[in-house]
Parts: sequence; structure tokens; C-alpha cells
Amino acid sequence: MKKLIFDTGPIITLTLNNLLWILEPLKKKSGSRFMIPGAVKKELVDRPFKIKRFKFEAMQTMQYLKNNTIEVVNNSQTEELTSELLELANHCFKAKGEWIKLVHYAEINALALTITEKAAAFIIDERTTRMLIEDPEKLRNIMNHKLRTRISINKDYLKRFHQKVKGIRMLRSVELVTIGYEIGLLDKYLPDMPEPKKNLLDSVLWGVKLHGCSVSKREIEQIIKIEKPLL
Repeated sequence: MKKLIFDTGPIITLTLNNLLWILEPLKKKSGSRFMIPGAVKKELVDRPFKIKRFKFEAMQTMQYLKNNTIEVVNNSQTEELTSELLELANHCFKAKGEWIKLVHYAEINALALTITEKAAAFIIDERTTRMLIEDPEKLRNIMNHKLRTRISINKDYLKRFHQKVKGIRMLRSVELVTIGYEIGLLDKYLPDMPEPKKNLLDSVLWGVKLHGCSVSKREIEQIIKIEKPLL
């Protein structure tokens, strides 16, 4: 059975778009296990449940933990690897003599679970972690521009980090909703207007972008172009 590990962001993005429900049929159709580590559960449920602004979002997630659509998995191997990956990732880039803290515990805990569980994919919307894995040089250029200072790379730590995360496949909430669209899960939202499917797909892609998924306007246009035969 395939395993998919979720970071906090994609679940929040789906919740804010009233699309968290698609996880259940996606899980059934794919025959996969959807999993999160304890640190992600804390960010999705434990902490927001204590804050009035986020309490209802937490309660929605709780329903999918209760019915086992999303499983919480903890193990000592993952915790040890999390500490190692945090140390490496947060000592890859330096600016003005100080190490740049790129990543936080929960997302790296999920990344570590992806590795220890030999998962088929890591579901993450956050751009920095994705770029650290896929294109660290581009990440440095972005930080150079943003911080307006020279960023140096610790090549040894970056190499060791990449050795740990080699081969990991990453997906975002935008890919999940596109799959949901393709298999007809979103058809109940089809509007009574010209080009209903195109408008539906465009709206849901922009919805996830505006609620936290790192996806560009160009990528959205490309997805719509690829899906055009279905529109």
C-alpha cells in the first residue's frame, strides 16, 4: 500500500477552500495511506484548537483523524532523523555571518517520516523547503535579492542534506485538487455559465494559490492548458 505524508500547509489550504473532504475519496480511489507525524498534528489540531480564530479549522481536521482518513504516526527513528535534518537544513546558508533558519520542526518532521516510511510522496505547499530539496541555487538567488546581501552556501551540509532526501517525490495541494477535478470529484460545483469546467478548474486552482499553496500564475495556466481536452 502506498503511503503519502502530509505537511501542515496542504491540509490547511484544502480546509480554507472547503475541500478537505476530497481526501477521503482520493484515499479510497488510490488505495493509499495518508499520514502525518505528531508535530504536524500539533500544528493542525492541538495549537489552533486553543485559538478562537482557528478552532473550527482544527475541528474539521479532527474529523478526518477520527475516521482514519489521516493517520498520525510517530516513531523514534523519525524523531532522530528530524533532528539531523534540521541541523543540516538550517546550516546550509549564511548571511552576514549568521546561519539562516530556513525550515521549522513540523515540516522537517514530516519530511523525516517520508524517508523512514519510504513513502511514495511528500505533500508540501511551502516553497522554501521544496526549493531547498529541488533547486538550492535558485533559493540562494531569491534570498540574495530579498535580503539584499550575499548569501554563502555550506556545501558540505547541503550535500549531506541532499543525500538524506534523495529520490523524494513532492506534490502540492494544487496537484491533489487537479486530480480531484480529473476524476469528477468537483463536478457538483460546476457553474451554470459558459465554459463551466474551465471556470471551475480556474477557480479552484486560484483558490489554493491564494490560501497558501506555492504555485505560480504560469503553472496555473499550464495546468488549464494540459486539462483542456477535458474542459
